[in-house]
Amino acid sequence: MKNPIGQTRDDIRRAAHELTTVRDFLRYAVSQFTAAELVFGHGTTRALDEAAFLILATLKLPIEEVDPWLEAKLTAPEREQVADIIARRIETRKPASYLIGEAWIGPYSFRVDERVIVPRSFIGELLVGGFDELVGELGEVGRGLDLCSGSGCLAILMAHAFADAEIVACDISADALEVAKQNVADYGLREQIRLVRSDLFEGLDGSRFDLIVSNPPYVTDEAVAAFPPEYAAEPALAHAGGADGLDLVHRILKGAGAHLEAGGTLVVEIGQGRDLLESCYPQIPFQWLDTELSEGEVFMLRKEDLPD
Repeated sequence: MKNPIGQTRDDIRRAAHELTTVRDFLRYAVSQFTAAELVFGHGTTRALDEAAFLILATLKLPIEEVDPWLEAKLTAPEREQVADIIARRIETRKPASYLIGEAWIGPYSFRVDERVIVPRSFIGELLVGGFDELVGELGEVGRGLDLCSGSGCLAILMAHAFADAEIVACDISADALEVAKQNVADYGLREQIRLVRSDLFEGLDGSRFDLIVSNPPYVTDEAVAAFPPEYAAEPALAHAGGADGLDLVHRILKGAGAHLEAGGTLVVEIGQGRDLLESCYPQIPFQWLDTELSEGEVFMLRKEDLPD
């Protein structure tokens, strides 16, 4: 198969015979990814970081830092493996995490494949390191809900942030729940996290929670139609937010109050929809939770501030 810059996988493998170290392969991969005009955004934002992730993961090395390994010489089998993953990234245009079968939020890794969206939630960033100030405000979290759970990543991060809480993770996709089941088992959390197939709140039988988090589909129909191959490789259901991207957000706001305990909290990620959302609900005092990598993309509301 020809890739967008006219080379075959065999061409890339032949070139790999002239490369020796991790540094050599890193430079080569960046050049190839740039020439092929790949699109990033599934845990990395540029060719250099994508190449480093793929190379380190393929070599079973820690992905946090490439510098200690730059001068390491690769064996012949290793060179073939790295050349193959570089070629596959260009040929398939699939997100790197699908090729590796793993994605990361902070220090936490999760199994992923084409049945689930690649984890990359700002709520995850908050749960890993930015929730400290909010935990005091939240009070005791005895029960938590991860709505639109996908791979189960946020449910698992909630279980770590609130070690004594019962967590429910729900998703409409049976395929996604199978992946979540694997991740929950990997972390030994089957006793703490319950998986439920549900279209938002419909399958929860009126259960109430102290904390609900959700990273729902919020991409507009127009944007979904224009997706590059990397994003189109993910389940369409995990992106489709309707004409304005807020279809599910409206449903969450409408239903959350009935599923929150008194004083309970709702945290939702909505992408770039802040202005539109605030114009739809001028009476609601949205509190926006900025992270190191985002501004105005995650809101928090108390039960008493939700619409009736």
